[in-house]
Amino acid sequence: MADKSLIIYCDESDDKGRFFSHFYGGALIHARDQEELDHLLNQKKAELNISAEMKWDRVSAPYKEKYIDFIRYFFSFVKDGRIKIRIMFTQNINQAVGLTDEHIGNDYFLLYYQFVKHAFGLRYCNENADKASVQLLLDDVPQTSAKFDSFKDYMSSLSTFPIWSQANVGLPRDGIASINSKQHPILQGLDITLGAIQSRLNEKHTKPIPPAKRRSKRAVAKAAVYQAVKEEIWDIYPGFNVGTSTAAPNLSERWEHQYRHWLFKPNNSVQDLNRGKRKKTPPHPT
Repeated sequence: MADKSLIIYCDESDDKGRFFSHFYGGALIHARDQEELDHLLNQKKAELNISAEMKWDRVSAPYKEKYIDFIRYFFSFVKDGRIKIRIMFTQNINQAVGLTDEHIGNDYFLLYYQFVKHAFGLRYCNENADKASVQLLLDDVPQTSAKFDSFKDYMSSLSTFPIWSQANVGLPRDGIASINSKQHPILQGLDITLGAIQSRLNEKHTKPIPPAKRRSKRAVAKAAVYQAVKEEIWDIYPGFNVGTSTAAPNLSERWEHQYRHWLFKPNNSVQDLNRGKRKKTPPHPT
C-alpha cells in the first residue's frame, strides 16, 4: 500500500460577528490532485477574464455573475469529492465560562486545533494506505513569526493524538505553512464560500444599513452570490439550515461527506439569549 498525502487549505473570518463568530474554513484535497485542480480553476478564471484574486470582500455588482459562475464550477469538484469543504463557527448565545487570559489570548490556536482535529474526520482517512500525512496551508496567518512557530508546535502535536497515531495519521511540523491566497485558486473558492456563510449568518447583506432604506448594489450582489452558494449546498443537503451542524449519525461521515458545517459549542458554556437574533413580535390581534 502507498502512503496517502493530503492538503488542507485553511481560512478564517469574522472573529467577532453580530450573531455568529470565529468562522474557520477548510478545503481538503489529495496532494496528487493539486496541480490539476489549480490548473482547472485558474483556467476558469481566465475564461471569466479575471486575473486578480477572487475574494468574498471583492464581490460587486459588475462581477456578480462571474463570481456565481466560478463558485458553481468550484462546487462541481466538491460534489465529485475531489475537494472537501468544512466550515466551523460559534454562535454568540453560547458563551464560554471559566476562560483564563491564556485561553482568550490563544483562541486562534485553540480553535484551529479543534477544527483540524475533528472537522474532517481524519481518523477515518487511512483505510487503504500505510500512512497518511497532512499538510496545513493557512491564508496570511495573523500572527508574529514567534507565535506562528508556537502554532506549528501546537498543531503538529496532533500527530501524537492517540486516535490519529493508531490510524497512522500525521501532521508534520514542516507541513504547516502560511501561504498567499493570490496564488491558490482553491483557497479563493473557500474564501468565497466561507465569506458567504458568515455574511448571511450575521445579516451583513440581507438588510439595509441605517440610515439607508435600501441595500447597496454591492449588498444585493453578495446576496445573489450567497444564494448560489446555498443552492450548491442544498443540492447536496436539500433544505439544510446553514446555521446548524451537519448531521453525522456515524462519525466516519465526518470524513466521507463532501461538505459539512460544525456549530462549535464550548464544553463549558451557558446560553445568553440577549446575544441572539431578536424574534419579531407578532402583530396584536384586532
